[in-house]
Amino acid sequence: MAAVLAATLVVGAAVQGLVGLGLGLVAAPVVTLFAPQLMPDLMLWLAFLLPMVTLAREHHQIDWPGLAWSVSARMPGTAVGVAVVTWVSTRELGIVVGVMVLVSVLLTIRAVRVPVTRGTLIAAGFTSGITGTATSIGGPPIAILYQHRDPVQIRSTLAVYFVFGAAFSLVGLGVVGALETSTMFLALLLVPSLVVGFIAARLMHRVVPAHHIRGGVLLVCGLSAVALLVKSLLF
Repeated sequence: MAAVLAATLVVGAAVQGLVGLGLGLVAAPVVTLFAPQLMPDLMLWLAFLLPMVTLAREHHQIDWPGLAWSVSARMPGTAVGVAVVTWVSTRELGIVVGVMVLVSVLLTIRAVRVPVTRGTLIAAGFTSGITGTATSIGGPPIAILYQHRDPVQIRSTLAVYFVFGAAFSLVGLGVVGALETSTMFLALLLVPSLVVGFIAARLMHRVVPAHHIRGGVLLVCGLSAVALLVKSLLF
């Protein structure tokens, strides 16, 4: 199981290193299948660690004003997410969120361009706080907003958001006693897999045109929604 998990994280880290998100899409279903007792703790720890690798290289185009609104909104969203984990089955939430993200992706492919405003950032941050804490998949709401930005800004801004967001979720789960220390140490042991995936992403940057990154963002968001729906319906 450890080898499968490590290989999955390499792929997930490579996808996220290329388009800005994707670790949860690739790894969360595998962890849920083979070690459901590690969810959502392990994915949150990994979501906290991987962006630091990204920010070590890309940190010049971060949208700090946008982050101020989205990160602030993530905090109350996290509180709701903790309540969901503690009191409510996440199955129904996963179905609702999966459908919402999938519809959003389909609408923004051609017809609708969601503006990056104070209101949309707050809404996306709040929604992401709920879904990120309860299901470990919180990237799509923010990624959909930034899909038209420069690829470097997408990756770096999402990286900062994921660091703060995962930290909030981990603290919230820790307060209610829903975290295991052993899961944190497992996440640290898996860091080399994240680094290998990030290096692979750097190599792919040379062959993937920048104008294809938006399509990659939407593809990953759409697949995240499908994966969340499948997990909620079948597991």
